[in-house]
Amino acid sequence: MAEPTIFSKIISKEIPADILYQDELVTAFRDIAPRAPTHVLIVPNHQIPTINDVTQSDELALGRLFTVAAKLAQQFGIAEDGYRLIVNCNSHGGQEVYHIHMHLVGGQPLGPMISV
Repeated sequence: MAEPTIFSKIISKEIPADILYQDELVTAFRDIAPRAPTHVLIVPNHQIPTINDVTQSDELALGRLFTVAAKLAQQFGIAEDGYRLIVNCNSHGGQEVYHIHMHLVGGQPLGPMISV
């Protein structure tokens, strides 16, 4: 079993975070170093290190990432103007925490790309 990540510790409430949503499959919380007015991380509660480690049994949780992203975008008032969802994989993809996570970024024009 993989070593618990900072995200695992947030999910289990071992360390504090501004949790915006949590259910049996996923947890969403504010990024501690936001790159836009709205910057939320949405993570599966079960630790999956990278996209390369996804299995068919992860499909429900990963689908939930998207439905929670849409719900939070609506809640934050960014759904109509638009937002970006970002998932990084491994070092060349910019992944820093090896627990799959989706960045929900918006609240301003983002241009063609944004570095998160």
